[in-house]
Amino acid sequence: MPLLQLILVALIQGITEFLPVSSSGHLILLPGLTGYADQGQVIDVAVHVGTLAAVVIYFWQDVRIGLIGLVRLARGRADTPGARLALGLIVATIPTVLFGAFLHFTHLSDALRTPAVIGWTMLIFGIVLYVADQKGDTQKQASDWGLRDALIMGLWQMIALIPGTSRSGITITGARQLGYNREDGARIAMLMSIPTIIASGLLLGTEVALEANMALLRDAALAALLALFSALAALSLMMRLLRSVSFTPYVIYRVLLGLALLCYAYGA
Repeated sequence: MPLLQLILVALIQGITEFLPVSSSGHLILLPGLTGYADQGQVIDVAVHVGTLAAVVIYFWQDVRIGLIGLVRLARGRADTPGARLALGLIVATIPTVLFGAFLHFTHLSDALRTPAVIGWTMLIFGIVLYVADQKGDTQKQASDWGLRDALIMGLWQMIALIPGTSRSGITITGARQLGYNREDGARIAMLMSIPTIIASGLLLGTEVALEANMALLRDAALAALLALFSALAALSLMMRLLRSVSFTPYVIYRVLLGLALLCYAYGA
């Protein structure tokens, strides 16, 4: 794979995975804009591993508490904050896993990878994010997250399997609609990404395990590393900005890109 393509894929995935602008939508558009062939599932898995590592590193204290809680949960006890966090993440992931498996095995996911679909989802869910961010209350904090909110945000997250929606964007939308402040809503959304990325990686990884050769594995390792550093930078920047800036800049970008894609798709 050309080095420039590898760098572009890793940077796009790393930067857009945690910003509410849709990493999948940008990656689908990349071949059409550059003339490169599709990067393939091995590289897709690699850059997802990189972004997974980034969110684990950035939120390590929360991840550590959740892992300890997961051990306690396995013993049938959900009486600590860590155990409740682990249970909430499991509940929030179930709708996405079920819907993702349905789309994957029916091949409907391939039919949704079009500029028109991405244009509409960019536009519609950008506006939905704006409304939720402007109208949502801010009385809830991450410590208030329970099973009901986990399930609701999990259903929001499920929609992100439609390209252009943005997993982080739609879960942040759900969090703001439920009344979480911007920073804690984004924090919950990022933690929800961990089991979701793991589930996606396992599904794709089992299919590509026999496909990789040494050259491809070297490309994958480089892509994962680049995605890790770019994701850490994007995640750190967004979380800092949320202390003083709303999601409106991301909404403006989504609306403009969505309109441009719809003009292209419909020949305007």
